[in-house]
Amino acid sequence: MIRLERKRLACNEPKREPTRASERLATQSSTITVIFGTMNVVEAYDVWSTSYDADRNLTRDLDQEITRSVLQGGHWHSILELGCGTGKNTAVLSQIGDRVQALDFSAAMIREARQKFAFHNVTFTLADVTAAWPVDAGSIDLISCNLVLEHIKDLRPVFAEAARVLTARGQFFVSELHPFRQYQGVQARFEHDGSTIAIAAFVHHVSDFLAAAGASLSLQRLDEWWHAEDNGKPPRLISFFFRKSE
Repeated sequence: MIRLERKRLACNEPKREPTRASERLATQSSTITVIFGTMNVVEAYDVWSTSYDADRNLTRDLDQEITRSVLQGGHWHSILELGCGTGKNTAVLSQIGDRVQALDFSAAMIREARQKFAFHNVTFTLADVTAAWPVDAGSIDLISCNLVLEHIKDLRPVFAEAARVLTARGQFFVSELHPFRQYQGVQARFEHDGSTIAIAAFVHHVSDFLAAAGASLSLQRLDEWWHAEDNGKPPRLISFFFRKSE
């Protein structure tokens, strides 16, 4: 169950520097071992791949609900998924697209997705979305990017590639951890061998997404989302729907 609040663009949002995640996590119970710097992002997701679907993860579950809610009723000829992971949203996209190309930088995550699903219209590709995408220019009607950008320092190359591969009037859907949560030190993490692995993340303000979109992508919709268990807390996720500018 999710709650939705539509929000005007926060043009006057303060650009304050949030507390570093490592400082926040250091204040938690000493019974939890938080490891930083021992795994890069790819290694972390490779390790997490075997338990990702089984772990209790409200952010993952809410993101899937959001994707269904926002994209339901639509249909696209060609869809590009950035950060497909174990295929939690790939199944949704395969139902609303004639063909889907699913990218991820973790070979282990893609392997899990292939083992779970037999999609006739999905191609899985190992790729780094911070580099040039293995996708032809002007060939994609919809891009879906979910819980990926928190791990990318500079958003501009990603948005530039999105503008390059989208068809005229193509759409770019983004669902990410809300910056309000990031200001509190929240980031992706998981349990492994008795320790908590916190995956490196970068804080992106709402204005950072809009600046990265620039003149090439126009914002059509911005929503904030709570999980049913988030009473009295800041929104958990934020989503954007951009359209390629004419």
